[in-house]
Formats: sequence, structure tokens, C-alpha cells
Amino acid sequence: MKKNTIRTFALQATAALSLVVSSYAGAAQLLNSSYDIARELFTALNSDFKTQWDAQHPDDKITIKQSHAGSSKQALAILQGLPADVVTYNQVTDVQILHDKGNLIPTNWQQRLPNNSSPYYSTMAYLVRKGNPKNITSWEDLTRDDVKIVFPNPKTSGNGRYTYLAAWGAFEKAYGTDEKTREAMTKLLKNVEVFDTGGRGATTSFIERDLGDVLISFESEVNNIRKQYGEDDYQVIVPPVDILAEFPVAWVDKNVQRNDSENVAKAYLNYLYSPKAQEIITQFNYRVNDKAVMAQKAAQFPATSLFTLEEVFGDWNNVMKTHFSTDGTLDKLLAQGRR
Repeated sequence: MKKNTIRTFALQATAALSLVVSSYAGAAQLLNSSYDIARELFTALNSDFKTQWDAQHPDDKITIKQSHAGSSKQALAILQGLPADVVTYNQVTDVQILHDKGNLIPTNWQQRLPNNSSPYYSTMAYLVRKGNPKNITSWEDLTRDDVKIVFPNPKTSGNGRYTYLAAWGAFEKAYGTDEKTREAMTKLLKNVEVFDTGGRGATTSFIERDLGDVLISFESEVNNIRKQYGEDDYQVIVPPVDILAEFPVAWVDKNVQRNDSENVAKAYLNYLYSPKAQEIITQFNYRVNDKAVMAQKAAQFPATSLFTLEEVFGDWNNVMKTHFSTDGTLDKLLAQGRR
């Protein structure tokens, strides 16, 4: 075979391979890294988004893949190389670390989408047994000597941190002094029956091991638990003062550039703010910022006065350093309660 012929064949083969690779790279594909209990939510959202996308892009139909675990573990996996295009988490800190530790997203990631890049939110709620035998309705009730509490350890769990912060903020607003707030928090923490490492473990302790009088978790989660284990056997209480728990999302800039998925990643996250997506989200007992949707679902979500983390604590960096670090406020309150 002549040299020119060999060279021509090689060039043709390279060109053909380039077309295949280019075609594959241009296909609409998306990997969403999400928190552990969001599987069913995103199964529903992905199906609706795919229907819309495929109708608008018949030659570029999308494949959406999901990755689920605790959001802190998910963030670590991305820092270690998981090529997720988007993240949908339940903790701001788990998105922020993608900037702080990996420079994978910009400093202003929360300003790129509405509502601090949080398309939906929740708050903390109580799951009590049938008839609410201890008449638990507020954070103050959780400081009574006759009440035993189950919620995850704030050192290891997102909803455990939010529970602690919700109680602290409610006490601070009620009492107005740091001394009385700390006294109430000491009593509340002393009443904790068991500190499981995560939300699923806390559910097992309360439901299957029959520990405690009240389980505290996200409103969305306790409603789902009640539905799963018996709506006639449990009831949900939302306290009159509570914290707004954001569920932040972001596209991972370094990954979408590498995966050539920036357009579809942005379209996917913007879709979460659409009326149809907002309605689907409420089906899983999350609150949304779409006023029209919330008006239709008013009976589903009890009224409560929500405060933001920033109003009471400043920011997440301050919270983690002051309250949840070794020998921080949480450790000191726990030690005081043991005396």
C-alpha cells in the first residue's frame, strides 16, 4: 500500500472517529447529584422535564442519571472526581464547599438563580403518635421533663443541624436573652432519647424501636414518614415559629464545560422554578416560592412564622464554627446537661 494511501485512510478513520465522538459528546446527558431522600421527588421531576425537553429537541433526546446519598458525601464525591453536571442538595454548605475546596463553581453561585438558588424549601416539624398524648405543639414543650425527643446528631446530619438551629432561633425570639436561650437549649438537648447519625436512623428509632415521644425532621420528611407508616397512627405538628430550610441547587461549572452540558444543565435547574415543577414539588410536601401554587396548596402547609438562618446566626461559616465545631456551643450544652 502506498504511503499516500495509508495516510489518506488514517485521516479518513480519524475524521470518522471524530464524528462519532462529537456526536456522543453533543447528546443531551445529565448527571444530578442529590441528597439521600430525594429519589422519588426527582424521579417525578425528571420524567416531566424529559417529556418537555424531548418534545422541543426531537433530535437530541435527553438521558438523566441520578446519584443519591447524604449531601455532604455527594459533595465530597464531586471533589474526588464524580462528573456531576448539577447538584440539588439540602445544605448550602455542601454546595459552597465545591467552591471553597475545589473551585468548581464561582463565589456568586447563589445569585445565579432566584431565591438564593433554592427552588423550594422546607422547615422543621414534629411527628407525634396518635392523639398527640403529650400535647406537643411548640419548641418550649420540648423542654418539659416528661418529653423525650428523637432527632439526628447535628454533628453528622443536615436535618439535625436545622432542628438545633430552629429551636435556638425560636427560643431567642421568645426569651430575648442568650442566657435563657442556652438554658432552654440545655433542657431540650437533655431530653434527646437517642442521637442517631442520620434521618433514616432517627426514623427507625422512633417508629420501629418505639423510642421517644416526638421525632423531629424536615416537614417534607415527616409527612412522607406518616404516609408510609400509617396516617391514622401519627400526626404532624408544625411549631408556630420555625426556620426556613433552603434546598440549594447549582450547575457545576468545571464539569458542564468538560461534559459540554452547560445548556441542558441550566435548562434543567431553571425548569425547577416553573409552575409545573413547583406543583410536582409540593406533592412531596416541600414548600415552594410560587405564590399561585402555594395558594392552591394552602391547606397542606400549616401557617408558621419562618426566620432565616442569616437573621439569627449570620451565615453558615459562623454557625459551623460557633455551634458545631469540637468544643463548640453544642458540645458545651451537652456537657452541661449531663451535670
